[in-house]
Amino acid sequence: MASGDLPEGEGDATTGGATALQTAAALDGDFSCIAQARDLVADFLNSVRADHGLPVSARAMDMTQLVVSELVTNARKYAPGPALLELRIAGARVEVTVWDSDPSLPVARAAEPDRVGQHGLEIVMAVAQSFEAHREPVGKRITAGIALSDDPDADPAIRRDRTAR
Repeated sequence: MASGDLPEGEGDATTGGATALQTAAALDGDFSCIAQARDLVADFLNSVRADHGLPVSARAMDMTQLVVSELVTNARKYAPGPALLELRIAGARVEVTVWDSDPSLPVARAAEPDRVGQHGLEIVMAVAQSFEAHREPVGKRITAGIALSDDPDADPAIRRDRTAR
């Protein structure tokens, strides 16, 4: 797994003209990359808090690691080849984007109390303020937004937009 900060150009609307806060990692190999992806979240959000003074609640840290774990697990389990994880601060939330090579868009399954497993998408949609899935020329891109504060409804910039395209 390789990672690094990827500065974005000046004038980005989500950062008021400053360089965007984001990082990315290529995920390949075995399922150990899931733990590495969770570590990347912790390092990134700790840096956002310590180096940039943005509030990041303990809940935001936990929920972002959970979302990353679920999305990366699905990418490693169902899509052949590498995946890409991107983390980006967008206003008062962190956006988690996972790209993989499988063009099939995920669908949340109906509730089945006896079903073991396959609840990852349901979990992501329950804890994220936004969720989008898009087909790409090769594969798909899934993005989930998680509020950085414990009171996401206090910030009008955060919408509860759960659409799949």
